[in-house]
Amino acid sequence: MPEPAAVERAELHELDADFTKTVNDDRTVKVQFNPETLKVTYANQIVQNNGAGDQRGSSTRQFVGAGTTKLSLQLWFDVTAYPDGTAPVDDVRKLTARVAYFITPRKIDGGGGRSGGSAGSGEAQAPKFAPPAVRFVWGSFQFDGLVEGMEESLEFWSSDGRPLRASVSLAMSQQQITFAFSNRARAGSGEGFAPPLSGTTPMTQASAGATLPGMASSAGAGASWQSIASANGIEDPLRLQPGQLVDLSARGGGGVS
Repeated sequence: MPEPAAVERAELHELDADFTKTVNDDRTVKVQFNPETLKVTYANQIVQNNGAGDQRGSSTRQFVGAGTTKLSLQLWFDVTAYPDGTAPVDDVRKLTARVAYFITPRKIDGGGGRSGGSAGSGEAQAPKFAPPAVRFVWGSFQFDGLVEGMEESLEFWSSDGRPLRASVSLAMSQQQITFAFSNRARAGSGEGFAPPLSGTTPMTQASAGATLPGMASSAGAGASWQSIASANGIEDPLRLQPGQLVDLSARGGGGVS
């Protein structure tokens, strides 16, 4: 009986500000050992409303905005696990530093310019920082988002005090409910691929410095940006977070249709 094929190793890729394509291929990380499990958490934004003026009334729960999807996983790196004499480094932190790159904030292009808040004010705008967008892909699973947490544990030390083994726990998030499958699964015979569920088509992700009116205009819906903001629960259409996901096809009450 033939042995089962080895599962390809998971990878971390840097994405552009629009979360559409990979960039900086030299920053790609191919993990040394695949994670044992992936934990995906889905959550909606729910608030508890108490009945106004009637304390005896029961409270209600209301959906107030787009949900989030979070991914957590653990990776292992071990300098001693390479065949004799082939370890690329002698300190495991030189391997985990490549993962830490994805949580390190950097200056966003365009930050630090002149403020447009008041005409003629000429006030310098404070520079903005954000970590790079990242794609985790493993077989038919793909997750695009931002790294919001990283915990590194140094597990094994050499006689001269160099850490040789480390576990890295990653927490990633994206601002939508999505069940993502990698395009890698489409390229083969179709095995391992499931079609996206209804309502889970990826939404448009805001790039650094993007505004909702600008995104709506680019999509040919400039006159409806207020309605789109209402439908997406966006309180400040002029201050979108990098990577924030917006359904530009949605329309809510109170805006121009």
